[in-house]
Amino acid sequence: MTDPSPWVLRFAPCIKKDSTVLDLACGSGRHARLFLMNGHYITALDKNTENLADIRDFPGVEVIQSDLEDGSPFPLSGRKFGGVIVTNYLHRPLLPLLAGLLEPGGVLIYETFMLGNEKFGRPNNPDFLLRSQELLESFRDSLTIKAYEEEILGSPTPAVVQRICAVKPGA
Repeated sequence: MTDPSPWVLRFAPCIKKDSTVLDLACGSGRHARLFLMNGHYITALDKNTENLADIRDFPGVEVIQSDLEDGSPFPLSGRKFGGVIVTNYLHRPLLPLLAGLLEPGGVLIYETFMLGNEKFGRPNNPDFLLRSQELLESFRDSLTIKAYEEEILGSPTPAVVQRICAVKPGA
């Protein structure tokens, strides 16, 4: 398991204490564990939830196994979260849904690869790489942008990333 993203660590304190945090496409659950250790309730969703067996039965943890790309109905419709975390994942049909998952004052922390990453390896398919300013354009009308970056990372492995931290108005 890898360490939490520095971007997520930087903005994690913006999420209201004791709120429920959604780790969407959570993979190994590194961010679910981070928020769980910091007193949040957790909803961890991924296609493969085997790596979450150690936290599945903790009080305040909900693990949902769902393939977000198979055309099934979105499993979280109508739910609200104090924070939504998405890292290293892009399925464009989900972008318009994310702001609606946040309660007023809820925080979106999103970080994934963008065009240019193909020079360094995977992902290299443009379907899984954000276009320049795509996250900014996706959320500027529905959320208040706290921070936004496009950056070439040198370590731990070279990558081109785009990231945003944004808050739902109203609290």
